[in-house]
Amino acid sequence: MFSKIFEAMYLKIFVNIVPKRFSTLVYIEVRSRKALLSSVEKEFETLECDENMYEFITAYTSESPYSYISVLDMSHSQGALPTCSKARMKFYEDIDNGEYKCIHNWTYYTEKENLLVIKKRYATIGVDYIFSPFSILSSFFKDKIDNKLAMYILVEENFLSLAIFENSQLLYGHHLDMMTKDDLDGMSLQDDENDEGDVNQFLSNDGDIDLDDFSALDDGNAELEDFGNIEDLDSLEDLDEFSDSKDMEEELSESTDTLEEADDNKFNEDYQRFTLIQGSVGQFYKDVRFESRFVENVYVADSVGVTKDFKKYLEEEMFFNVYIRQTDLALEVCELAKRELKL
Repeated sequence: MFSKIFEAMYLKIFVNIVPKRFSTLVYIEVRSRKALLSSVEKEFETLECDENMYEFITAYTSESPYSYISVLDMSHSQGALPTCSKARMKFYEDIDNGEYKCIHNWTYYTEKENLLVIKKRYATIGVDYIFSPFSILSSFFKDKIDNKLAMYILVEENFLSLAIFENSQLLYGHHLDMMTKDDLDGMSLQDDENDEGDVNQFLSNDGDIDLDDFSALDDGNAELEDFGNIEDLDSLEDLDEFSDSKDMEEELSESTDTLEEADDNKFNEDYQRFTLIQGSVGQFYKDVRFESRFVENVYVADSVGVTKDFKKYLEEEMFFNVYIRQTDLALEVCELAKRELKL
C-alpha cells in the first residue's frame, strides 16, 4: 500500500525505441499517474545507443525512478506459430535456440541471439521490455482478430509481419525480410554473435520480453569568383539573368529527378512487399502443416506510407479486399508498455 502511494508521487517516463533501416526512432512520454504531461520524439542516424542518444534518453529518465525502456524487436529471425504446445511447435519450426511466449492459444518467438544483441546495444540505459511485431499486430487489430477469418499485415521499413487469424486463433504467421545484402553489410549486428552469457529474462503476458526477469558538401559556403575587369554592366545583367534562369532550370531538374527516384524506390519496395506476401500466402495454401482457408479480407497496419500501387497489387492480382490503417510503431510500443503496467 505504501509503495503504491510512494509510486504515485513520481512521474512515469516511457522510453520507446524503434530501430529502422539505418536510424533509430526514440519516442518518450512523460506521464503522471493517469495523464500524459508531455511527449517528444527524435530520430538518430545510428543503430547504436551512442552518446547523443544516451544523453537524450537519460535527460528524461533521470527525472524519476519510475522509467521504462521498451524496444521493438526488428530482427529477422522471429515469427509466430499456431500452437502453444512445445511438442507441437517442432512440427512448424525448430525454435530450440529461441525464446517463445504463448499468448492466448498461439505463440510468438525470437532467437536468443536477438535478445543478446538488443541487451548489449542498450546496455548503458538498460531495457525493461522487448516487444514482438506480432504483439503490435495483434493489439492493433484486436477489434478484427476476434471475429472472422482475415489476414493481417504490419508493414515496417525492413520487414512485413503477416498473420492469418480466424476467431482469435492464429492459423499462420510469417516474418518477411525486405533487407538487401547492402543493408545487412551496413549493420553491426554480427559483431555481437559470439557474446556469451545467460539471457535472464522472460516473455510477459501481453507479448513482450522482460529483460529484468528473463534468464541474456560541403558546408555550402563557397566563395564568389572575382569577375575581373567587366566594363559592360548591361552585359553583366544579361549574364546574371541567364545564370539565374539556368540555375533555376537545373534546380528544378534535380528536384524532379529526386522525386522520380523516390517514387521509383517506393514503387520497387511496394512491389517487393507484394511478391513477399504472394509467396507467403502461397505457402499457407499449399503447406500441409497449416490449416489453410480461403482468405478474402486483408487488413494492413501501415507504418511507412505505402503507395496506392501496393493496395492495387493485392486487389487486382490476388483478389483481396484490402483495408489500410496508418500506424505509428513508437506509439504502439508505448501502449504495450503501459498495458504491462496496467495504466
